[in-house]
Amino acid sequence: MSTHAPSLPHASNTDPKDLDTRIIESSGNVFTDLGFDPAEAEVLKLRAEVMLRTAEQLKARGWTQAEAARHLGITQPRVSRLVKGKVEDFSLDMLLTLATRAGLRPELRL
Repeated sequence: MSTHAPSLPHASNTDPKDLDTRIIESSGNVFTDLGFDPAEAEVLKLRAEVMLRTAEQLKARGWTQAEAARHLGITQPRVSRLVKGKVEDFSLDMLLTLATRAGLRPELRL
């Protein structure tokens, strides 16, 4: 699964007056809005949501990153990537595992 959105012009190579500045209503999924395939965008949205809720849980528990690492069974640098929202570094399976270890009860509804 690719996690790369379509290429956008680099700001230094584009004259600002040539940019499209229309405001377009969101689809409700930022990843879809960025041009990801709809199926991939949905998975990215789920991963981002689980990541956010897990990071909030770690903060609510008052754990340092080192304490969170021990509870979650991962390294402190990995906890750092989690709380920084590095969604590309975590599979949905791993995020669900970490959420459960943090005391959350994730559910999937279709």
